Formats: sequence, C-alpha cells, structure tokens
Amino acid sequence: MEHGLRFGKRIKRDICNSLGVVVLPAGTIFRQEHLTLLRNHRIEANDLAFSSESEERYKAASKNVNKIVGTSHEFIEKMRVTHKVPVMEFRQEILPTVQQISEHPDVFQLFTIVRATDEYTYTHNIGVGILSTLIGRWMKLSESDLNLLSLAATLHDVGKVMVPTEILTKPGKLTSEEYEIIKKHTIYGYQLIKATPGLSHRVALVALQHHERLDGKGYPFGVKGDKIDYLSKIVAVADIFHAMSSTRPYHHPIAFHEIISQMRAGLFGELDSRITSVFLEQVMNRTVGHQVLLTDGRSGEVVLINPHRPELPLVKINDDFIDLNQVTDLRIQEITI
Repeated sequence: MEHGLRFGKRIKRDICNSLGVVVLPAGTIFRQEHLTLLRNHRIEANDLAFSSESEERYKAASKNVNKIVGTSHEFIEKMRVTHKVPVMEFRQEILPTVQQISEHPDVFQLFTIVRATDEYTYTHNIGVGILSTLIGRWMKLSESDLNLLSLAATLHDVGKVMVPTEILTKPGKLTSEEYEIIKKHTIYGYQLIKATPGLSHRVALVALQHHERLDGKGYPFGVKGDKIDYLSKIVAVADIFHAMSSTRPYHHPIAFHEIISQMRAGLFGELDSRITSVFLEQVMNRTVGHQVLLTDGRSGEVVLINPHRPELPLVKINDDFIDLNQVTDLRIQEITI
C-alpha cells in the first residue's frame, strides 16, 4: 500500500524508536511530513497500525458520553442543594449529545459506550436518555415527541437527589425500609419537575411512572395499562436494559442472553409488549454478522435469526453451525464489538 493512502488516518499505537523513545504518539493524524521523521529514526512506515473508522467513531462517542456524564454529575450535585432542575442547562449542554449519540451506527458499540461501570447514578441518567431516544426512533415517534422523550428520559431519576447517597450507593442488599425510601424517588422527581417552569407535564409523568407496570404491580401507585403515559413505557424498557447491563453497587452486569430472555418473559414486570417486541427484534436483527461470545467461552458469528425466538439465533463457529434454539446449555454471553 502506498503511503499516500494512509495520510489523514489516526495512528493506533505509540511509535517508538530503537531506544524506546516515542516518536509519534497514538492518536496522531498521519501526515506526509511524518515520513521524514520516521526515516530519520529508521522506522518503516509500512509497519504502522491505524485506527479504523469504526474505532474512531467509538472513541469519539465515548468521549462525548463521558463529557455529558460529567456535566450531568455537576447538575445533579447542584440539585441536591437547590432542589431545582436546571432545565435550560440540560437542554443546551446535554440533550444535543444525547440525541446525536442515539444515532450511533453500531447498536452494540452504543450499548458498550453507555454501559455504567462506575458512578452508576450519573451514567444511568445519560444511558437511559440515549437508549430511550433510540427506542423512540424505532417506535417512529414524531420529532416533537422524540425531543420530549429525550428530555424526560434524561431526567427520569431526578428525584434521587432527595434520597440519601448512602442508600443509593449501598453495596449490599437494601432493607425493606431502605427500599421504600428508594421508591419515593418517583414522587420526588414528579414534584421537582412539576415545580419547574417550562417543563411539560409528560416529563413529570415519566419521572413518576417509569417503575409502573401494565398489570398494576409497579410503583409508586400501581396504575395499570393506558393509565401509564406512553413515554413512561418506553423509558421503563430503556431503564431496565441499562440497569441490568451495567455494574451497580449491588450486582455485576447480567449476561446479554439473560437480559433479553428475562425481558421477553416479563421477569422485570409487565412491560408494553409492542415496545419490548420492537426493541428486542431491532437489537437481535442487528446481531447478524456480529461476533458473539457464547456461555461456553467459544466465539462465533450470528448468521441467521430465529423469527420466533430471535434471542436464539443460528451461530457459525469455524465450519460448524449451532442452532441455539435446539440446545439448552448454550447461549450468547455478550456481543463482541
């Protein structure tokens, strides 16, 4: 390959000379003038490794998410003191990035980017905002409803500013008394948003209802079916998926196949079947062509989706094909990005 075809690409790893001195650091955009530098240090340009466009998009998106998580952290800490929602700041400094990241072309990269590994409380708000916007787009919401959903989802847990931090971050199992305190974040969030000028009542409803379930077994009021706002139903799906796939103070991420199967089986409560069906089908259809890690440690490629059980596709491992619908002890542990 000629050097000219590599100009403008980002160097993947530090380039060092024979003495171990870094000549070109990782991330440098390779330009023609760097050829002379490499020759002076007797380094072959053909040995350079460059980041792919996919890697570049992933890094850029991760950086943007980390930035707005930090901004969200600042806003939330201020709200603990002021008990006021900085609406304009959320709209100007967070929502544009939430909506931009939700359009990331690789859904599984997106899931990894928004997955919380630390500071769960702050990352969760952003993750649910992004995933809800993604689902809203899949549900073909109007632009106005999608904008409303993005804001509501990002603020869905705002009531937690009224909950003691030691309960939110407790590493062990909550007592029944502590769980009752946690459940009140829905009411606190509703009250905070209702008291904030310029916010739609539907934004307040999402804060109130995202833990309600269609069969009336949710909280805080056990409302059923159509009494739950449609945006709240979307946020409920995003909330569960993000929570279960993240590291939380009291549990590690759940395996991909377990989240999908449990959501389909209604183990997190009765969710809107139209929303969960669209979400699961859209996600699983995108696994075709992706590498996956199976629960026995082997890696393979998803080649065909089972229309009746999309979470149990046909997987190709070397020259073998394994139909996960025909075996009981093998599932998808995670999607490889």
